[in-house]
Amino acid sequence: LSVSTTHHFILHVVCVYFLFYFLQVYVNNRKNCLSCLQNFTKPGEQEAVRCDTKAQLVKKGCNIFEIIAPENNKTTIKDVPLSTLSSQQEPVQMSPQHVSLKLRPGLPETFTVSFSRAEGYPVDLYYLMDLSYSMKDDLNNVKGLGQDLFAALKKITKDATIGFGAFVDKTVLPYTNTNKEKLLKPCDENDQQCQAAFGYRHVLSLTSSQDDFKEKVSSQFISGNLDSPEGSLDAMMQATVCEKIIGWRNNSTRLLVLATDAGFHMAGDGKLAGILDPNDEQCHLENNLYTKSNEMVNNRLANRTTSSIHFILFFSQLLQKLSSKVTLTQDVLPDNIRVAYKPNCANPKQEGSNKGVCDNVRVGEKISFDVTVTADSCMDKEKSFIISPLGVKDRLNVTISTSCECQCNDPTQEKHAHCNNQGRINCGICSCLDGFVGQLCNCSIKDKDEQSLRASCRRHNGTECEGRGDCVCGRCNCHTTEKGSSYYGNYCECDDEHCEKFQNKQCAGNGQCKCGKCICNKNFQGSVCQCSGSTEGCQTENNSVCYGRGTCTCNQCECKEGYQPPHCQTCLGCPDPCQTKLNCIECLQFNSGPFQKNCSSACVNVSHTTVEKFTISSKECRQKDSEGCWITFKLEQLLGEDNYRAEILKQKDCPEPPDVTAIIGGSIAGVAFIGILLLMLIKLLIYMKDLKEYKKFENEKKKSRWAEADNPLFQNATTTVANPTFTGE
Repeated sequence: LSVSTTHHFILHVVCVYFLFYFLQVYVNNRKNCLSCLQNFTKPGEQEAVRCDTKAQLVKKGCNIFEIIAPENNKTTIKDVPLSTLSSQQEPVQMSPQHVSLKLRPGLPETFTVSFSRAEGYPVDLYYLMDLSYSMKDDLNNVKGLGQDLFAALKKITKDATIGFGAFVDKTVLPYTNTNKEKLLKPCDENDQQCQAAFGYRHVLSLTSSQDDFKEKVSSQFISGNLDSPEGSLDAMMQATVCEKIIGWRNNSTRLLVLATDAGFHMAGDGKLAGILDPNDEQCHLENNLYTKSNEMVNNRLANRTTSSIHFILFFSQLLQKLSSKVTLTQDVLPDNIRVAYKPNCANPKQEGSNKGVCDNVRVGEKISFDVTVTADSCMDKEKSFIISPLGVKDRLNVTISTSCECQCNDPTQEKHAHCNNQGRINCGICSCLDGFVGQLCNCSIKDKDEQSLRASCRRHNGTECEGRGDCVCGRCNCHTTEKGSSYYGNYCECDDEHCEKFQNKQCAGNGQCKCGKCICNKNFQGSVCQCSGSTEGCQTENNSVCYGRGTCTCNQCECKEGYQPPHCQTCLGCPDPCQTKLNCIECLQFNSGPFQKNCSSACVNVSHTTVEKFTISSKECRQKDSEGCWITFKLEQLLGEDNYRAEILKQKDCPEPPDVTAIIGGSIAGVAFIGILLLMLIKLLIYMKDLKEYKKFENEKKKSRWAEADNPLFQNATTTVANPTFTGE
């Protein structure tokens, strides 16, 4: 482990140690806390001081005869002695049989439970056999176990019975093939001896006849299913709850022997077949066949006094070991009840805090268990639970109630002198008559509203007097603290004992606690006065502290918002001073700009000099002023947040004004040129359109076919007339 890991591990161990230590102290104080009937409290003192240890109550002034010390009370209701032989009708192997406890919360009560296994005590063994197809190879060997089982039982007791049952699986998909032919014969076709699929079948009730058992087992044949897990839990539940059919005896040790080669179906597996109803722990055997196998899932097999063994080969040594082990445990405990067991025997074993185990216990040997019961809180009504040895019918009924009532024996006077004759005493506390309030009923509210008086004792409508005092006539009468000082303030909100600690010292030992805050001594600072007043770590190059832009706390600069440690010199998130100080630069140097009229007051934090060449090493600022000229300057931040020294170049760079005539002439020429271009463009478009139309006309003309015959209706426009008198001369 690294050094760091080792340190963390050691710190963890120490923390756990102290946690258990303080928990033990709390439990011990709770057990030893007593109450005083005598009212010895002073005005303003909490009534809680009357609850303490006996020594502290006497020290505070309580009469020893006025101290109430409630104790646990144990009553043994039934305690039949243990039996030595089982010749009795009902041999008793555990005592007592019924105990009643009245417990004080937090105070444990211990009682002893004795046990002795009676000689010749009857044993009932039910043999539950897996007949799924995977057991085919082992079936013949399992059939021969009957004689061995009887022989093993005879070594333990002369009064033994044995029964038999078989199981396979639920006869629904996906556990078993539901084809009709496969349900009747779920084995391979070559297997002639195969019985129909089933869930659980009871075959033989408990009997002392070895021949009957051998006959029933030998007559069994293999069946089959689809998946690997089997329905053993269903079979075990029915074999447990069907007491009359199985033949379980009330005075016997019950053993359930499970012979299988596979696991069992869990409760969640039922969802695959749509089976969701939990097992109702009732017997559902008709004609010795389990009828609810396909309707319920088995989700519990607890609180049943039957020992089960999952095995393939079962021998007498295992049975002998089972019969010699005694395990004492309980059923479901009521809320806030704890039970612990301590075995008193030659071979105790630790198998958990909720059970006691003794191993290698001989027949007739007497052992005992110390049972410790603790109630963690008060209970409204009486409750009970059962303690019993596993596999044995004997039971111990434990009835529990709690003692939470005050045993005060108050005086009968309705007007007691201790309460100023305006109230009666209830366990040492005044219960005032109507119209009077206060710890000693010494405040008469007359026609005032009690609620309004109490409201004046609440800060911000919170708890009355912050839970640290009593509201007396509308004013808080503050209690004393655990260390003897007093709470103070209008609402008892202050005390001088609960300031922050440093190195386990309040205010680090360097200050005074005042109303929950540390007031540091001279030369000390910090929220807990944990730091000396030295500022060496906060000194800058110009001998300032944090450049005036932060405070020196615990010899380190705590910078104002935006400024960066270690000395608050730069501000990454602040606005650019080249822009924020431009107006001041313009008015200080050139007497222009927005601050021209109030420059001296607006720019009091900026000093300036006019230079030809810069001497400041900061970045160069070049900004345009209100007249459009470029001003070049540099800024150096002085102490504080907004103090600057500026160096400004004497001349500013102003661009020449534009030539208006050239601009106007150019504009006119430009407009004219654009107009001519537009006209030419329009003319071009028109020409292109006409050219397109002409080409279209020419094409259509070429395609036309004209007839060459004369039109009879056509008359020539030219008429020739001959002069008859014209001779040609």
